[in-house]
Amino acid sequence: MVSALLFLFIAWQISVGGPLLRVDERLGNAMSSGNLPGGVAQLLSDLGSVDVALPVLAVALAHTAWRGHRDGLPQWWLRPLVAALTMTAVPALVVPLKKVIARTGPAAMGPSTGYYPSGHTTTAAVAYGACLLLLLPYVRGAYARRELTIGYIIVNAGVGLGLVRRGYHWPLDVVGAWCLSVVLLYAMCAMCAAWAGRAPRD
Repeated sequence: MVSALLFLFIAWQISVGGPLLRVDERLGNAMSSGNLPGGVAQLLSDLGSVDVALPVLAVALAHTAWRGHRDGLPQWWLRPLVAALTMTAVPALVVPLKKVIARTGPAAMGPSTGYYPSGHTTTAAVAYGACLLLLLPYVRGAYARRELTIGYIIVNAGVGLGLVRRGYHWPLDVVGAWCLSVVLLYAMCAMCAAWAGRAPRD
């Protein structure tokens, strides 16, 4: 999968101090001194915190389970369960990856390591992505589905921009997190399809 390969390529560039890393740090320094107000950037970055993203996902999980049970679906619990498991995979993967790759952060973060991939970015992308995948089947009309998808993209772009603008992460930390999130959301869809395929037929 392209996303997984790109994630590994970025991790390799970070590990060897490749030319992509130097470009990334120059770009990050330029973005951190950009015109976006610091308060707005902080608000955007906070959308990737577990305090915000997890309650939103919890509402989507509850709604999907309720709708499925109300509509008499035989596996009404399946998609919410898989989405919840996908979300638990975020810290299970991100925390050890941060330790192994041990990337130093921007100057504002001091000499500490563990910035690749961005946890806030992964949390936002997976939590809101799972919400999108859970709710899209209940959204009528191609226009509404398209707008919901565009909203998801804008929110996640905002989270990444806010993190870099505030000096919390380098741009490649965000891009790598998006790549990892695509893999996780793809796995979520694949598991739902596989488990649904094993359901007993009437």
